[in-house]
Amino acid sequence: MHITEADSIDELIADCADIPPSVRRHETRAPLPRQAPVWEVTEGCHAQVRDIDEYV
Repeated sequence: MHITEADSIDELIADCADIPPSVRRHETRAPLPRQAPVWEVTEGCHAQVRDIDEYV
């Protein structure tokens, strides 16, 4: 068996089309992105930076 390289994109596509489905990898799709939770500034956030000017 002698395997040659494709000389053009058309040959490459034709070669790939000849691969039997049983040999091809099964395509898995990435899951859809989840909706990010709404972020709110809480009193706890404010408390962390309330006196930051004193430290800077």
